[in-house]
Amino acid sequence: MIILNLNLNIMLKEFREFLMRGNVVDLAVAVVIGGAFGAIITSFVDDIITPAILNPALKAANVENIAELTWGAVRYGSFLSAIISFVIIGFSLFLIIKAMAKLQNLKRKREEEEAAAEEPAGPSQEDLLTEIRDELKRLNAK
Repeated sequence: MIILNLNLNIMLKEFREFLMRGNVVDLAVAVVIGGAFGAIITSFVDDIITPAILNPALKAANVENIAELTWGAVRYGSFLSAIISFVIIGFSLFLIIKAMAKLQNLKRKREEEEAAAEEPAGPSQEDLLTEIRDELKRLNAK
């Protein structure tokens, strides 16, 4: 009984370490945010895009809901709605990734500028030439 309890404690400790590993937590956050983002996009397509843009096309097809669009037994309306959602999600992710890349580039440039500002500035080319000239004059004067 004690051995079983000890093994259980070890397994729980290892399981806790596994869950707290960065990748698992990041993945869990991504899944939750992805689900919420999917709900937002679904609402955007169903509540804004469909009424504002697709309703004229739906009325021309004598259909009130995009899911009702059919061709025989094929319900292509739901498929069209899924394609619209996919395109919107893909474009949204593209914009988010592009913005993040731009922010990372700005951060990298700022860090490079700060590093360059911290480095001591050496003498200019004119200063070096002046020093060489003065040293040559001094050597020739001897």
